[in-house]
Amino acid sequence: MKLAVTVKSLGKRKPELAKQEMELNPVPETLRELITATVALNVRRLREKQESVALIPFLTGQEVQAQGETGKVGFGSVYNDGVPDVEDAVNTAMQAFEDGLYRVFVRDEEATVLDAPLLLEDGDEIVFIRFTMLAGSLW
Repeated sequence: MKLAVTVKSLGKRKPELAKQEMELNPVPETLRELITATVALNVRRLREKQESVALIPFLTGQEVQAQGETGKVGFGSVYNDGVPDVEDAVNTAMQAFEDGLYRVFVRDEEATVLDAPLLLEDGDEIVFIRFTMLAGSLW
C-alpha cells in the first residue's frame, strides 16, 4: 500500500519539513502499527544511507533547486555513524506521541488512539505534525 506522508512543524517559517511516498506491507491496522512501520522504514533508510558512500559527492541544478525550496541544501551526508536500533526508535516515537510532542492526521482527521482500528486506503495522505517547544523564563 502506498501512502503520501508529510511531516510538518508548527512555529517554523516553512511548516512543511518533508514529503515522501511510503510503501507499507502489511497494511497497518492501528495507529500504533502505522507509527511502528513508519519508524522502522525510516531507520532502514538511514542505515542504507550510512552504508552508501559517494566518492565524489555533487549536486545537480535540479537537486539544488529542490533542496533550496525546503530551506537546506546539502550533500545528504550522515555524520552520526551510530547504528540505530529499531526497537529503541519505536519506543521513543510511542513515548513522544503519548507525551503530545506530535500529532498524526489521516485524511485530515486526527488519529488519537494508538490501538483503535485505522482504515487506510491506497494513496491516503498521512500528516505528522511536530510541535515546537517554547523556551523562556519566568521573569
